[in-house]
Amino acid sequence: MAVYLDPPLWPAHGTHFSHLVSDTSLEELHAFAAAAGISERAFDGDHYDVAKERYDALVAAGAIPVEGRVLVRQLIASGLRIPARRRNGSLKIPLLNRWNDVLPDHDALFLDLLDRWGEEHRRYHGRTHLLAVLEALDLLTEPAAPPRTVLMAAWFHDAVYRGIAGQDEEESARLAEDRLRHAGLPDAEVEEVARLVRMTADHCPEPGDDAGALLSDADLSVLGGEPAAYARYLAAVRQDFAHIGDADFAAGRAAVVRQLLELDPLFHTRRASGLWLEAAHRNLQGELG
Repeated sequence: MAVYLDPPLWPAHGTHFSHLVSDTSLEELHAFAAAAGISERAFDGDHYDVAKERYDALVAAGAIPVEGRVLVRQLIASGLRIPARRRNGSLKIPLLNRWNDVLPDHDALFLDLLDRWGEEHRRYHGRTHLLAVLEALDLLTEPAAPPRTVLMAAWFHDAVYRGIAGQDEEESARLAEDRLRHAGLPDAEVEEVARLVRMTADHCPEPGDDAGALLSDADLSVLGGEPAAYARYLAAVRQDFAHIGDADFAAGRAAVVRQLLELDPLFHTRRASGLWLEAAHRNLQGELG
């Protein structure tokens, strides 16, 4: 057994917090925490949230200090991680760890985006979708890291979401332009992020647009899920449009599905096609049928 501890990066309650996880079992994690005097109230499904004041003592007690991304990988490998779709609505720490890999020292912008992705009217287009897109980008580019502009575009691609196709993407792109210029990013990088966000309106990157292909494929990766996961996706999308009557929603959804089936290619990278294309066509065709 090994217990891992990431840096205390998340601000809350007048301090900062770390994650404490096990690579073997929750029972051993609970035993380690109890021996260290950590309250069970600090446990959140697959980890403990621990204040930075305890960091050195936990390392001295045997916790292995690692970067946030390494900790997440260890948790995934252990089989103990709660998938994004089953997690509570916050996802603050996993998203903060990823944010700090892309744009550290911009906490105010992170919190603004986190609030936007956590708006109450969102069901599918919320924080779990954001995390799923970021994880899909990792999968599509490993062992390399995704380009920073693609990651930033993922953070902004549904930052404005009212369920108005085209307008949401345009307003999200304008938000990216404003916030990233204010954050001091070079103009060329800001323009590329905004371009990528606008591309998600139709998921039709031009030939040779490798960055657009990555983002489009990651955003549509949900289509290639297992039947149970796809059913959850459909239920969440329906909740996003709860204000629309059943008949109108069914007609609109059918049009979206037909548009997706007409995309050729649906996925633009070889890895995404291998991972998701067959299941995506099966899911979409089954939805129409």
